[in-house]
Amino acid sequence: MTTSNICINGLRALGRHGVLPEEQERAQPFEVDITIDTHIAPAARTDDLATTVDYGLVVASVVEIIETRSYRLLEALASALADDVLARPGVEAVTVEVRKIRPPLPAQVDSVGVRLRRTRA
Repeated sequence: MTTSNICINGLRALGRHGVLPEEQERAQPFEVDITIDTHIAPAARTDDLATTVDYGLVVASVVEIIETRSYRLLEALASALADDVLARPGVEAVTVEVRKIRPPLPAQVDSVGVRLRRTRA
């Protein structure tokens, strides 16, 4: 059986993540890409949502984590998101990329981010 991917790209939510006090106090935009490794053959065959990973539920959970929790480091936020997705039935591995859209830097930067990959043990 081959593994395929479910991809969620450009998910945006406001969160309070960062080392600086103002980053913890004022919500700022974050963007997330998630690639879920899973077996989609059952869903392709049956056309039944119950046989695959429901990306709507993944999106809702990721937004909730970004909006309700607070992390100092993007590494910690990305790790929390990866753990949440990997705990879902049918997920074999996950790649999470988190980007801070307006990082407080003394130079013009589109974003800064972290990408990590986790596999089921």
